[in-house]
Amino acid sequence: MQSKLFKRNLSQLYLSLVPVLTIVFGLGIGYVSYKIYLPIWLINVVLMIIATWVLGAHVIKTGDQEKKHLVACALFFIVPTMLSSMFAGLGAPPFESPKNWVASATEQLTRYYFLLAMGVLIAFGYAILREKLKNTAGNIYALIGFIAIQIAIPIFLIDMSFWGFYLTKLYRIIAASSTQKTPEWVLPLRNQFFYINMMVAALVYLATAAFTMSMKKAGWFKPAACNIYILISLLFFLLDVLPPTLPEPFATLNFVVSIPAIPFMLPYFIGINLLRKVDDSADV
Repeated sequence: MQSKLFKRNLSQLYLSLVPVLTIVFGLGIGYVSYKIYLPIWLINVVLMIIATWVLGAHVIKTGDQEKKHLVACALFFIVPTMLSSMFAGLGAPPFESPKNWVASATEQLTRYYFLLAMGVLIAFGYAILREKLKNTAGNIYALIGFIAIQIAIPIFLIDMSFWGFYLTKLYRIIAASSTQKTPEWVLPLRNQFFYINMMVAALVYLATAAFTMSMKKAGWFKPAACNIYILISLLFFLLDVLPPTLPEPFATLNFVVSIPAIPFMLPYFIGINLLRKVDDSADV
């Protein structure tokens, strides 16, 4: 029993560290060769799969449909971070350099393919969570959160399509021309999509706060844990909607919390706790 508890705690610790380390390496170190980051990413994905299984995903082998549904919901929340952990080696997109963007076009396209997949997976996860909370005391909060997600995800998919496909095509045209200067008319368009990033992130943070309140009302998680999720979601929401022209450190914080993958971190941690919940109930 102690050995199983140790393995579960170790698995939860590893899963919890992944998004934090992804941000630290992605923003702190920046781009490294695919020959380095791809093997590390693949090893990490395997370790995350093992940790997910040990923490609670193995319950899916049982005949309990309710637990299977919760495991499926948790996996829809966790898999996006398995994908985005690759970004630790990609660093930030080279928006200001068409030449560098084109030189790494395959990697940039992969980044946005992953982000598109992440948005779809998160939508499925919240859809299942909404269904599971429908007949609980937290129904109204789950409904509010789901409406926010229904608005956010289609906009998110359009947003990621712009950055991944339109911008790549545009930068290829610029790189093939005699000038390396980005056309002036592109700048307002690109600026508009930065604000779309902020709007999507704000909606996801609000949805996460609403769903967490729903789970608190339903008694799924401890009130203290739910309050932490809600406070973090609302704090990130406030930082996200701040004008980006504010002085440091607010400008940097505004930029970080509006990065497309960041709002999906909170559902990721909810997924980890859902796995813990289903296995804890299996032990009762």
